[in-house]
Amino acid sequence: MSINQSAINLLNQLHSVVDQFTRESFSKPIDTLSNSSIGQHVRHTLEFFICLMDSATDQVINYDNRKHDPYLEKDPQLAKDIIESAQNFLDETREDYPLTMVANYEIDSDQESSIPSSYLRELAYNIEHTIHHMALIKVGIKTDFPEVVLPEHFGVASSTVRFQKSQNA
Repeated sequence: MSINQSAINLLNQLHSVVDQFTRESFSKPIDTLSNSSIGQHVRHTLEFFICLMDSATDQVINYDNRKHDPYLEKDPQLAKDIIESAQNFLDETREDYPLTMVANYEIDSDQESSIPSSYLRELAYNIEHTIHHMALIKVGIKTDFPEVVLPEHFGVASSTVRFQKSQNA
C-alpha cells in the first residue's frame, strides 16, 4: 500500500466519524479537550491537508498560514467535502516533488525558517499529525458522545497497531 493510500484510508476513518455529527454536536466545546470542539480538531487537521494541496502550485508549504476557518469547524458537511477533496488530491498526486517548508518557531519574533522538504515527507507528517488529532478526538467522543461509533484503530498509529498485534500472536 502506498503512503497516499494510507492517508486516504485515514481520511476515510475521519469522514465516517464526522458523518455522525450534527452541526451542534460538531461545534460543542468539550471540557476534556480544554473546551475545544471536535470540529476545531477536524478543522485543524484538514487545514494541514489544505496546505499540502496548495503546495503543489508553488512548492512552498507553510502550516503557520492556515486560515483557521470558523465555518469549517462548525460545519460537518464542509469538513466532509474537504476530506473528499484531499482524498482526490492524494489519489491523483503520486509523484514526489521538492518543497520548501516555511515556519516560524519563535513566539516573540517574525523570524521564519526555510527547510528543504518534499511532498512525500510532508504527507508523512500530515499522517502523523492526523493520527495525533484523531486520538484527541477519540477522547472527546468517549467523554461526550458515547453514541458515536469509532472505526477500529481510530487515532492509533499503524506502528502501534502492528506492535499490539505482535504481542497477541
